[in-house]
Amino acid sequence: MSTTDAVAFWDGVYAARPEAGGPRPNARLTETVTGLPPGDALDLGCGDGGDALWLARQGWHVTAVDISAVAVERLAALARSHGLDDHVTTERADLHTSFPPGGFDLVCAHYLHTPFDLDRATVLRSAALALRPGGRLLVVDHGSAAPWSWNQDPDIHYPSPREVAADIDLPPQTWRVERADAPRRIATGPDGRTAEVTDHVLLIRRTA
Repeated sequence: MSTTDAVAFWDGVYAARPEAGGPRPNARLTETVTGLPPGDALDLGCGDGGDALWLARQGWHVTAVDISAVAVERLAALARSHGLDDHVTTERADLHTSFPPGGFDLVCAHYLHTPFDLDRATVLRSAALALRPGGRLLVVDHGSAAPWSWNQDPDIHYPSPREVAADIDLPPQTWRVERADAPRRIATGPDGRTAEVTDHVLLIRRTA
């Protein structure tokens, strides 16, 4: 399927949701980043913008990218309304064809899943290469499907964090896996429903 199809799909997903005045950050982000010195962060697939806004409030300078222009425009407006536009830069980008330039102290990719062509291993390898020494790559994937998920395929395989790390295939002399587990949590969907879900969490640090 084409990039045009992917943009139309994700624009439709976000346009169908009510605009969030105060989107919440992902729990795996806050538990990982709290206490770290702020620097430059890259948010891949920023969505509603909860992660980018939370990071900005902690003093991070965030580049937030998404394939959906609807998501990016909403986040830019939210950042302005919360007085965070000097800490949040938004960009519509298709990670299937390009990767944002620059060096970062944190790259986060939360639920970077799509029904369209995306070589995730290449994207995440590019993310690791964009880290400065000491920087961290946080990858949080679905380990189960929530009732409100766009993907309800009963035969879907959710790669484990170790499988994701193996696909990225980073040399251990330069990158170290600091976390690879599958915690559960209670999630809240766009319509307010709650459900217990599993996250697959991978945290990689660039050591040199």
